[in-house]
Amino acid sequence: MNKGIILAADDTPASLKLLHDILVAEGYEVRAAINGELALHSAKMDPPDLILLDISMPGMDGFEVCAHLKEMEHTRDIPVIFVSALSAIEEIIKGFEKGAVDYVTKPFHREELLARVRTHLELNQLRHHLEKMVEERTQSLKQSEEKLKATLLESITAIAATVELRDPYTAGHQLRVAEIASAIAGELGWDEQKIEGLYLAGVVHDVGKIYIPAEILSKPGKLSEVEFNLIRQHPQAGYDILKGIDFPWPIAQFVLQHHERQNGSGYPEGLKADEISPEAQILIVADVIEAIASHRPYRPALGIEVALHEIEEQRGILFDPEVADAALRLFREKGYQVDFSLFGK
Repeated sequence: MNKGIILAADDTPASLKLLHDILVAEGYEVRAAINGELALHSAKMDPPDLILLDISMPGMDGFEVCAHLKEMEHTRDIPVIFVSALSAIEEIIKGFEKGAVDYVTKPFHREELLARVRTHLELNQLRHHLEKMVEERTQSLKQSEEKLKATLLESITAIAATVELRDPYTAGHQLRVAEIASAIAGELGWDEQKIEGLYLAGVVHDVGKIYIPAEILSKPGKLSEVEFNLIRQHPQAGYDILKGIDFPWPIAQFVLQHHERQNGSGYPEGLKADEISPEAQILIVADVIEAIASHRPYRPALGIEVALHEIEEQRGILFDPEVADAALRLFREKGYQVDFSLFGK
């Protein structure tokens, strides 16, 4: 039974033969190299499980061979044991500094050499086994996470669709706001995980409208004060619906704040500036852009330029300056567009 492949390098033929015979007798497959160059070439072409390396060899010595092995990705993890007549503590320390796992001085005892070889082979095999287990576990967790994300998005989209069935004039509004908000966050350099939470919040930011009578949502004329006050309750209603769901992000809070304004003139809490979460600051701008650019029951679509003009005019007053600048840059300089035909009109 082959217990492992060992590469032995020594410029003394008698020493090389001794190593070969001892290891073969124990069931190892042995490859021999009479100098450092041949040892390095052999390891590069077909990496062994372990390397026994003499130090004092002509041309490329053992230290140099070991250093080269540790520089290459496919050989850096091979255990190297120096087997050398050099016994000074400085040489031994240098051997470990070059990346060796052990150091055996000549003349060596057969049983000691075999014990060290066996130990380091077993340790290396255990390490590879653990690495494989970690890799498999990581892959499993990644698949579970992707499945969870897909389920989460499906659930949130279903909630959004329920609202929009009652309000055909704003069909697709939430999804478009989510798309615009994600694009603005990307322009601001946010990482993918934060953008994902923002996107999901955008998809359900108007979920509280489910409590508002459909005839008010689709009313073509001007709303009365009572009707408008009723609509103003939808951020709080949305928060109440979502607060009990254990999202990875505080989505309920983002939804609660998406009608707040920089100067405190928004609702439901009249928050100002830094009191508003960064996610909500982006939702606010995205919501206004989409609402002005799109068709509404009480007026036709006004177009993207009118929406951007409003963001520009109210920058620092109603809207966070950094978010406003990112939105303007995105649409005017980088050519970002919203396809209003994707989710209805």
